[in-house]
Amino acid sequence: MAREQRRLAAIVAADVVGYSRLMGRDESGTVARLRKNRAESLNPALARHGGRLVKLTGDGALIEFASAVEALSAAIEFQQSMVEANRDIPADNTLLFRTGLHLGDLIVDGDDLYGDGVNVASRLEATAPPGGIVISRTVHESVAGRVKATFEDLGALDLKNIERPIHAFLVKWSPNDWQGSRSAQTPPPDVEPPGRSDPAPPLPDKPSIAVLPFQNMSGDPEQEYFADGVAEDVITTLSKIEQLMVIARNSSFVFKGQSRDIREIGRTLGVRYVLEGSVRKSGNRVRLTAQLVDGLDGGHVWADRFDGDLDDVFELQDRITQDIAAALEVRLTHGEQARVWRKRSGSPLVYEHFSKAWRHYVEFGKHTHVRAKEACERALAINPGYTPALWILGFTLVDQARFGWVADAAAAYAAALDCADRALLADPQTSDAHMIRGYAWTFLRRHDEAIEAGEKAIALSPSGSGAYHIAGMLHGYAGDFRKAAAYEEQAQRLSPLSTNQSMADEARARFHLGDFAAARDISLRVLKSQGRWLTARTTLIAALWNLGSTAEARSMAREMLVEHPRFSVGRWASGLPYRRQEDLEALVGPLRLVGLPQ
Repeated sequence: MAREQRRLAAIVAADVVGYSRLMGRDESGTVARLRKNRAESLNPALARHGGRLVKLTGDGALIEFASAVEALSAAIEFQQSMVEANRDIPADNTLLFRTGLHLGDLIVDGDDLYGDGVNVASRLEATAPPGGIVISRTVHESVAGRVKATFEDLGALDLKNIERPIHAFLVKWSPNDWQGSRSAQTPPPDVEPPGRSDPAPPLPDKPSIAVLPFQNMSGDPEQEYFADGVAEDVITTLSKIEQLMVIARNSSFVFKGQSRDIREIGRTLGVRYVLEGSVRKSGNRVRLTAQLVDGLDGGHVWADRFDGDLDDVFELQDRITQDIAAALEVRLTHGEQARVWRKRSGSPLVYEHFSKAWRHYVEFGKHTHVRAKEACERALAINPGYTPALWILGFTLVDQARFGWVADAAAAYAAALDCADRALLADPQTSDAHMIRGYAWTFLRRHDEAIEAGEKAIALSPSGSGAYHIAGMLHGYAGDFRKAAAYEEQAQRLSPLSTNQSMADEARARFHLGDFAAARDISLRVLKSQGRWLTARTTLIAALWNLGSTAEARSMAREMLVEHPRFSVGRWASGLPYRRQEDLEALVGPLRLVGLPQ
């Protein structure tokens, strides 16, 4: 009988996140991109570090290295190159890999490898966050101090079909440390995110913070919603503290699935501090880890780990918020203290439904709004007083009414205002209810009440980008364009990477203030990423006409009709709830003059 061959090696297991979902959406395109990433990202990393591709497993790969240092270096290079490969691809269509790495004794069978070492690497891969790397203790002991990376201790993990707990570490690295290791053909990542050429915002005169999406350490892609929900709730609670400036979720979540230097994130968002963390949910137990990092020097300000049952998740979030406030030496008012420690009832499943509702809502279409409404209703069936779900539902109902997506607009407006009433009943201090009211009342032409609601929303959420944006829009339709522009600027400061809606309304306010050049420039910036946006299109055409660029205005009008062949000035204008007819005429007059259909 032949003697069994064995050897010690570092084994890397990698797998695509959500591969079945991507294949169901675009089978041919997904396979083509997977092949391209293997050829341009994986194979060069293996060649540089002496890796051997043992086998491909559909959407994954098993790779052998003689050195743990080379194995981890190759894994980091590959993950960093995938960040760059995904840079211009929509978030829900990116190819992200989970990677696990173990050093152990392997059984050799020709070119194939088997044994416990392979199984451990594969199970560690399943626990890694999208775009992340998890290593075993044996690898950590070999690479610590030899690789430009830091390691978050995950403790002893119980892995599926592995009899003993495996002590594991999450790998973190700075992209700047790994730029020189990639091939000359691979460009270094831009400091500024796609589509942004503005200088970094200056630091405010009070403590400022961005909360990054928490990493899902559960090994289950479906738990992404839960992890996102935890971070979103921390953002919501922090944003109610008057002495803090908190970056909105839409901007901080741009960095989801990316490995970026915290200092770079801080500069990009214009904040001093960045909170990052992870969530591990197993059965009825939850572990939250969080660390507060100084965005100026990358130093750790505070870090802690929180353990509890699912029913305790709200208290765990409140403890994080309280500890952050203490670390930043922010003194909470009595009302803020009560809000931070407010007892909230509900099920973690509510987060999943709410997150799905949000994703459907931001796709902004008649059919996706239907799905957003359904997801909100599922969340509210579990927790009728969950104000974020009431907020999205209220806005969805107003949209359906104002765009004519439902037969009974009056009933939709009434249902939206009912959502506001329910939100206030659940939490009298929520700004969500006042944003719903302001949004609905503006399109019902109840401008004074709408403005009052917008100001209340800001008072209750002084760091709320959404509150400032909605209040700015309300003031714009009511005729106070100077305040509208100022509020939209503040909304953009609080959400510097997700500003299109606010910028479109600022452009319209600038137009009415007579600053046609600013209206033109802001509209053009919006259209770079949202080319079909009618508000930006029409404002641009009107601004160009008033600047004397009549030929360019007519050209833009012809382009708009290609994308919106059913557009008419009258139908579009009827949906704009200006208080004063002369303000409406100032905007639509140039549209008629360029020859757009009446």
